[in-house]
Amino acid sequence: MRQTYPSDISRKQFEPILPILESARKTTKPRTIDLYDVFCAVLYLLKSGCQWRMIPKDFPKWRTVYSYFQQWSELRYGEEPSLLEQALKNQVAEERAKQGRQKRTSFAIVDAQSVKNTAYALNKGYDAGKKVSGIKRHIVVDTQGLPHAITITTADVNDRTGALKAFEDNRPYLSKVESVLVDGGYTGQPFANANDEILGATVQVAKRSELHTFAVIPKRWVVERSFAWIENCRRLWKNTERKLNTSLQFANLAFLVLLLRRS
Repeated sequence: MRQTYPSDISRKQFEPILPILESARKTTKPRTIDLYDVFCAVLYLLKSGCQWRMIPKDFPKWRTVYSYFQQWSELRYGEEPSLLEQALKNQVAEERAKQGRQKRTSFAIVDAQSVKNTAYALNKGYDAGKKVSGIKRHIVVDTQGLPHAITITTADVNDRTGALKAFEDNRPYLSKVESVLVDGGYTGQPFANANDEILGATVQVAKRSELHTFAVIPKRWVVERSFAWIENCRRLWKNTERKLNTSLQFANLAFLVLLLRRS
C-alpha cells in the first residue's frame, strides 16, 4: 500500500479513462501492475516536474511507468490520436454535455504560447517576437476554456501556420465550428481563406488597439486562463521533452487531469 500524494486523483475519477488506457496492452501476459498507480506516478512527475528516475519508490518502477506512458502517448497506427488525446476528447465532450451544450463547439478561440526549451530538447526554434528559443503550443478552446485542439510546433512557426495545423489535425473534432476568435497576430486574408477552406468558419479578430482605454480583450481571457491552468504543472513551465509529441501528450494529460478532478 503506497502513500497518497497531492497529485493523485481518486480511483472513482480514474474509472472513466481506464478502458481506454487498458486498450494499449500488446501482450497476453497477465498484468501484475495496477494501472491506477502507474497513472498517478505520471501525474506526480507532471505536477512536480521531477525526472523519471526520481519518481518515489512506492510507485511502480520508473521504467515501467515510462513504458506505459509511451504506449499511451504514441499515435495509433501512425495517424489516429494517442490514447491520452482520445481520453481528453471524451472528457471534454462529457463536460460539455453536463453543461447542457453540444459535444462539439460552434465557437472557437485560438491562441499560441511560446515556451523555452531545456538542453535535452531535440526540436527547437526561435520566436523573434517573444525572444524565446523553444517550442510553441497552439490551442483551440471553447467559451469555457475546454481544449478541442492542441498542436505543438517549434517556436519559429508563426501563429497563423500553427493554428491552421491545429485545425487540419483536429478537423473531425472542429466540424461544428462556425466562428473563430483570434487576436491581431492572426490577421490577414490568407489565414481567413485557409480557415474557411478547412473549417468553413468565419474569423473574428479582437484587436487591443481598437480599445480606447485599458481593458481585457473580450473573450480572449478565456484562452489565457486555459494556458494558466496547465502552467500549474511544473513539468510544463519549460519544455523538458526531447520530442514534440511528448510535449503534446503532457499538455493533453494536464487538461485531462483537470477535467477528471471535476467529475
